[in-house]
Amino acid sequence: MTSSAEAPSFSTERRRMVAEQLRARGIADERLLEAMARVPRHEFVPAPYRDQAYEDHPLPIAQGQTISQPYIVALMLEELSLKPEDKVLEVGTGSGYVTALLAELAAEVFSIERHAALAEEARATLARLGYANVQLFVGDGSQGLPEHAPYDAILVSAAALRLPPALVAQLAEGGRMIIPVGPGDAQQLQLITIRNGQLHVQLRELCRFVPLVQGQS
Repeated sequence: MTSSAEAPSFSTERRRMVAEQLRARGIADERLLEAMARVPRHEFVPAPYRDQAYEDHPLPIAQGQTISQPYIVALMLEELSLKPEDKVLEVGTGSGYVTALLAELAAEVFSIERHAALAEEARATLARLGYANVQLFVGDGSQGLPEHAPYDAILVSAAALRLPPALVAQLAEGGRMIIPVGPGDAQQLQLITIRNGQLHVQLRELCRFVPLVQGQS
């Protein structure tokens, strides 16, 4: 879905990222791997760090936030088992990189970011790359976007101290949410599913994300 020309080195680095950081470490969802081979991560990375765009570590972006390492992004997306017809909520647009991946994998993406400057920059990048199935909002991500609920999947890119009830309430029957939960030094990914109206929690990998902050900046 992307349209910008790019240096051959970025294309080579992206293929190496998929092969060595993702597939070799157990990421097996072929739709996801193909999407990560297409989306130009370097377009979402600030210029001073662009030469590190395909390395497997987080990178700083504006407003004291980060773009997560590729492996953690892939792990979270694989846990969601996204289908082409899904409607997805993303909490924490950040640079827009994960938003672009969600747009490749799902039918509709609603993304909320508390920093207006980040949201505007992500909106411009996504538009330039040709993503038309994304709607971006500025607000308190812990409250989600109830006006567009329910969602088949929710991806949260910031760590909550506890599971936000407002987000759980916006999951459709059969819906899945992946979210980091815990304080800064003891976060763990949790996969939340709704089956027969009941909430199920599965613990996944340890992780480290910026905190999920309530209220708009």
